Amino acid sequence: MRVLVVEDEPGVQKLLGEALQEAGFAVDEATGVEEAQGLLLAFPYDLLILDLFLPDGDGLEVLRFARGRGLTLPVLILTARDDLEARLEGLDGGADDYVVKPFYPQEVAARARALLRRSKGLAENRIWVGRLELDLEGRLAYWEGREVPLTAREFALLAALALKGEGYTTREELLEKVWSGEESVDPRTVDTYIKYLRRKLVPEAIESARGLGYRLRG
Repeated sequence: MRVLVVEDEPGVQKLLGEALQEAGFAVDEATGVEEAQGLLLAFPYDLLILDLFLPDGDGLEVLRFARGRGLTLPVLILTARDDLEARLEGLDGGADDYVVKPFYPQEVAARARALLRRSKGLAENRIWVGRLELDLEGRLAYWEGREVPLTAREFALLAALALKGEGYTTREELLEKVWSGEESVDPRTVDTYIKYLRRKLVPEAIESARGLGYRLRG
């Protein structure tokens, strides 16, 4: 699950990044309108968290840019403005939720998870794919009702596969979602972690196909 945080205050950006990473998100950061627009064109984000006051313009420009290009990812607005007019302007512009500063980073992370669940059509914090059940909030995995101990990275990889259902996810997509922002990550790292997951689940739980990638078989 990959999120773009557009925020120019370093302290706020740091706290948000830490809370979101702890919640299982891969986090990219931008500090202005132009940088955010470039990243939205370059990468397939699952969620956008957007401050309205940016050094080079209004955050609503980023929102309009995203919606104007048909990007349907959920958008959570952060702002110091708490008047009704500001809220309506953001929501009418295509935002999905609105948080007023100051805020608790953990609250933003919780709202981010809720928005992502809604965008995936999930009614609660759990995903089921065949015999696999994932508790997104508790970051727990169950195979045939048995809890499977996973590292944070293993869970993030399994969640990325689960959110795709039984469709294939390429190695490159998994690298972007699970190892976002990390330099010099060997693409074969994905294969290594797939092996870890197969050992902890069952070998046939994850299927691979040349040129297509990986998918859960549940």
